[in-house]
Amino acid sequence: MSLFKFLSSKAFLKQIIIAILLIVVLIFGATQWLSATTNHGETIKVPDLSKLSLDIVDKKLDEVNMRFEVLDSANYNPDYPAFSVIEQNPKAGAMVKDNRKIYLTVNPSDYIDVEIPENLISRTLRQVQPTLEAMGFKIVEVVEKPGWAKGSVLELKHDGATLEAGEMLKKNSEIIIVISDGSLRYNEEFSEEIESDSLKIETNE
Repeated sequence: MSLFKFLSSKAFLKQIIIAILLIVVLIFGATQWLSATTNHGETIKVPDLSKLSLDIVDKKLDEVNMRFEVLDSANYNPDYPAFSVIEQNPKAGAMVKDNRKIYLTVNPSDYIDVEIPENLISRTLRQVQPTLEAMGFKIVEVVEKPGWAKGSVLELKHDGATLEAGEMLKKNSEIIIVISDGSLRYNEEFSEEIESDSLKIETNE
């Protein structure tokens, strides 16, 4: 049988039709398998995890077949419970695929400790106050005290105690800044210090 006759024979056409049907079945089966394994077209609504502790988050996400990962702790927020969720990604209400991972930012237990910087004493109020506020402290009062350089910072106080450079204080703590009122001349202040030291020596003797 010649090649032309074979290609035009019913047997060859039958084999072609069978091959085409097999290809169609395989493509259809693969499409259905992919759709089933990837939940094609099926989405789940992300729950609101705000202010929830991680153990509750774990249970809530497990119910909807989702996972979570804690990215980092944010700056302490007093409006949220300690170790609760402050932010989540994707956001609450977003539609996502099954088994999606939700990324969380958690509230720490308290404000972080911040170091009181060097060289604040004797600088001007305009320099010191913005520096402390930028570090997260609250300036609740500015008090004047006799001194020779008006507006210069004499000391920093917290809860009645004088703060020293290098001391650690919690962020958001309240600080009182004591400044000079400029009522003294330099030599007057120097004389007062000498007299005070002399009085201490005489008392000790």
